Amino acid sequence: MELRNRIIGVALRSARERAHMSHAECAEVLGLSPEHLAAYEAGETSISLPEMELLGRFLAIPLHTLRSERVNVSDGRAQLPLPEYFLPLRHRIIGIRLQQARLESGRSLEDLAALLELPAEQLAAYEFGATAMPLAELELAARALGVAIDSFGDRDSHVGRWHTLQSDFERFAELPEAVREFVARPINLSYLELAMKLAQMPAGSLRQIAEALLEITF
Repeated sequence: MELRNRIIGVALRSARERAHMSHAECAEVLGLSPEHLAAYEAGETSISLPEMELLGRFLAIPLHTLRSERVNVSDGRAQLPLPEYFLPLRHRIIGIRLQQARLESGRSLEDLAALLELPAEQLAAYEFGATAMPLAELELAARALGVAIDSFGDRDSHVGRWHTLQSDFERFAELPEAVREFVARPINLSYLELAMKLAQMPAGSLRQIAEALLEITF
């Protein structure tokens, strides 16, 4: 856990420095003191996923890129939500999702707490959203429960939608060039919509369509 916190801290510091932002500027976005942010970067204090999301949006760096330390800084800015409203709500949502994942896995509060080497009361505070869960601990909990860390990510606010969109852009860029060119042409939209509908159809219906096409062809 300590090693992971240090790795995350290095990524945070690298992102901030590449964006030419000061401790004070980034700390203000999170509603923290510059000293608190410096402790995050040093790995002495654990940053939470909602704080990472908000900071990543401020620096215009996709969350998955920031976590993997492959940082590309953009100059784009947007009106950010106030941390005193955004962060508590996100902590609460993560707590609910954590509890749901734990219950679905059949683990008790005490079982998961023991695995994370935490007091059960501390884990209960995380699930209730009363305390911010460190990202490193959330990653470990997700692994133990067999769920993806992305399942705890923000999908509702414009901060979360921005991170999702950036991730979509990167996946699109990884497609073969011919596929990207086809998808990017508006004239091909009807073919893409048809493909989406076919992908949702059961195998039996697809077989009937294929047989009908063969009869027409021959």
